[in-house]
Amino acid sequence: MCLVIGGSKLNKDRRGKFKRGGESVASVQQSVNRLGSNMLVNTEKYVLVYFSILSLRYNAGIVTDEMLSLPKTPYVAVGLLEALGAATGMAAGAILSGASIPILSQSFLVWQLLLSAIFLGRRYKVNQLLGCFLVAIGVIITVASGSSAGASLKGAGIFWSLLMMVSFLFQAADTVLKERIFLKAAERLKGGSVDLFVVNSYGSAFQALFICLLLPFLSKLWGVPFSHLPNYLKDGAACFLNIGSLSSGEL
Repeated sequence: MCLVIGGSKLNKDRRGKFKRGGESVASVQQSVNRLGSNMLVNTEKYVLVYFSILSLRYNAGIVTDEMLSLPKTPYVAVGLLEALGAATGMAAGAILSGASIPILSQSFLVWQLLLSAIFLGRRYKVNQLLGCFLVAIGVIITVASGSSAGASLKGAGIFWSLLMMVSFLFQAADTVLKERIFLKAAERLKGGSVDLFVVNSYGSAFQALFICLLLPFLSKLWGVPFSHLPNYLKDGAACFLNIGSLSSGEL
């Protein structure tokens, strides 16, 4: 009888753990869905704001036709890098803890120094390289130590930590490419410089385009049927504007 009672209690405990685990997975999945819909809505808002300001600066004579006639291929690359950085960062950020993301973000400095040295021909002083090396060592020590942030990184798994670092790689490549665009524009414009809002406007436009093209992949990543995406986009707009209610009925 004791064995039966004990087994029954054990089964109840296991069912309780599975239930709590399922609720935790569902909560994470909802977070990913909301982040994804907000990401697309925010990108569209950036496009609207940037092009509105660009139009005002064009009418004011600050932005010239020569600036707008520059090749658009670099802007396509900017949009792709920004879309990939946002998508990978959103996916990893939904799993990683808040304390671990600032630590992993330090890899941005390492990526930026490395890429600028390769593609811009930058040469850095010994103290700058030493500082970058210390940052990298600090990240490694934190992950390997028993601190709360390090423990959270271990608990989330190495894949999500690496994915977040890849996200910062895309972001660092984006900043280096933008700097290269300004350098090339100065040569084409004979000493002039392309307006910042020209680069950001076209970059954001192509970013929104690539995010739309990535929607089938992102919907699979979020665990959302492609036919249900309009509801999640509606939820993202409601969350961004702080109006209405979610389609699921939650506030």
